[in-house]
Amino acid sequence: MNSTSPVTSPPSLEARRMVFTGKQQVDLESFELKPPGEGEILVRTRTSLMSTGTENIVFNRLFDPGTHWDRWAKYPFYPGYASVGTVEAVGPGTSVKEGDHVAFGLGHRSHDLLRESDYWPIPAEVPFGEAVWFSLAKIGFMGAKAAEYRLGDRVLIIGAGPIGQMSIRWARAAGAASIIAVDAVAGRLALARQGGATTVIEAPIEQAREQILAANHGALPRVVIDSTGNARVFESALKMAARFGTVVILGDTGQPQMQHLTGDVILRGLTVRGAHATHYTDEWSNTTINRLFFDLARRGDFALSGLISHRFAPEQCREAYELANRDRASTMGIVFDWT
Repeated sequence: MNSTSPVTSPPSLEARRMVFTGKQQVDLESFELKPPGEGEILVRTRTSLMSTGTENIVFNRLFDPGTHWDRWAKYPFYPGYASVGTVEAVGPGTSVKEGDHVAFGLGHRSHDLLRESDYWPIPAEVPFGEAVWFSLAKIGFMGAKAAEYRLGDRVLIIGAGPIGQMSIRWARAAGAASIIAVDAVAGRLALARQGGATTVIEAPIEQAREQILAANHGALPRVVIDSTGNARVFESALKMAARFGTVVILGDTGQPQMQHLTGDVILRGLTVRGAHATHYTDEWSNTTINRLFFDLARRGDFALSGLISHRFAPEQCREAYELANRDRASTMGIVFDWT
């Protein structure tokens, strides 16, 4: 009588991920991952970056019923969309190898299984702490694309938080001659200077008009980027744009009905454009935008050092979100260290 050995499946991996279980409730949970199959890779996360705007709107449910936020944010909700890590295992038919560094956007978690459309190689010259900005940089890129920058442009960026910082850097990369950053938080403005702002103004936007005019030789900027996500800023943004200028709404608010048009739109012929991370075209896809970002970062043309202000272990997730809500002005990049 012949005997055969039982067929055993490769062991699964127990991973961890963050989850919002309800309003202002965050925790870590375990989940299982199978070994990578055809066209898949297993990645171990090194660092994930909190999107202090998007994630905290969902965390606090700071949105009105019937909005796209209301349709999207259901519990359990798995936050995060900016992570970097190391390839630990590869399945057949993959283009990367074990040990390679990759960026991916699938939540705050210790490990993940990714297909080729889910990750992007990180150049060796770009450290994890800079590469992790790729996803917020993509949002800033969408604002720049909507602005349709011209060589020598005059630009005003309202808000110097994470999205505003990315917007400043894209305006510089596009060749804008005047890049004015306005924020009421002084600590953010040094980073705005580092990123390419030619003028920084510490003031609420509604009090900054005379300083904006002085910085532009008496002219208002052709492009205004509202990166704040604060619905009440929109009216001030319209007042700060030049005749026939463009106002880009880049910060996504949970209360869009609070954004009111003013007579500036008609009287001065303004164009208002919305920008969102999902506004891909045949030319500018997730892949081509990330490739450009990493090329600029590799060459030192997209200043990213010093943007991380706080690091937390995943077990400190409650403390991290409490900080983001209690003292947002003291933060810039909040990251989770999964090592």
